[in-house]
Amino acid sequence: MPTERRSAPPHSAPAGPLLVRLCNWVGEAVLSLPTLRRLEAVGFELHLYGKGWAPSLFAGTGWPVTVRRGGVFNAVTQLRRLRATLSNSERALLMTKSFSSALEMRLAGFSPSGYARDGRSFLLDQSYARQRFAHAADEYWYLADRFLGVAAAAPPLLGWNPSEAQRAQALALLAERHLDDQPFILLCPFSGTDDREDRKVWPGFKALAEKLSAAGTPVVLCPGPGEEVAAAALSSRAVSLPGVDLGVYGALMQTAQCVVANDTGPGHLAAASGARLVSIYGPHSVAAWTPIGPHVQLFHDAAGWPKVEQVLTKVSSGFV
Repeated sequence: MPTERRSAPPHSAPAGPLLVRLCNWVGEAVLSLPTLRRLEAVGFELHLYGKGWAPSLFAGTGWPVTVRRGGVFNAVTQLRRLRATLSNSERALLMTKSFSSALEMRLAGFSPSGYARDGRSFLLDQSYARQRFAHAADEYWYLADRFLGVAAAAPPLLGWNPSEAQRAQALALLAERHLDDQPFILLCPFSGTDDREDRKVWPGFKALAEKLSAAGTPVVLCPGPGEEVAAAALSSRAVSLPGVDLGVYGALMQTAQCVVANDTGPGHLAAASGARLVSIYGPHSVAAWTPIGPHVQLFHDAAGWPKVEQVLTKVSSGFV
């Protein structure tokens, strides 16, 4: 296990700007929300840096977000300019664990802190040995423990919310489709680009959509780029809302009677938003990445997938 190295004391009395390099996946970024709020609560002025979807995901928080430019040279140039806007503060915290993310920060003049991983400890101002955790969210919370030098109990819920503009946009979309005055079921039948063999995709989505539609329950799909064809093949009767940003997506989830999702980022978003979520984790999913929320019904069996009737019962049950 990597050893910890420190060249500066913990930030137990912070003030001023802190650049946070966000995780590269939506689900991870959602799980890091309590950690980000904790950093803000102790006095840091957060500025987030990450993927193109990050501004919409965090629009409801009010934190400024800069989208990383592709390529190390472009990213370093961008980070140098960003540091100048942050009063030349050198403080940065890496939610990422890659060598390249630490290198970019160091070349841009930041003194980043983060987990000792991928041979990058010599680039870090403070490096922390990574522990094993029962849930992935604990990994980000523990990172703040080490960074601040103070251990604290993590909150039980993530508490994501959209911006008012995103909420209004979601309601307008529903009104356009005449869904603003009737319950609907939102399906998330896709998985991330890392799931190249669709091992996380529940095979019962098509049958579920057919049963719901036959019973007169509207079904809504929000396909992302490249998912439109798959959405059309899943159900010809579903209402498709392609291209909505993550914040609007989350607002739609909060409005839905129920969300049914694979092991994927939108599933974490649905849980964090407080939506009623039927979460379907198959034999290849890991328990440490299950969604956290007040109204989550999880199907997770290493022996196989749940049957359509089992999922339909939960969707219709009004579980708390």
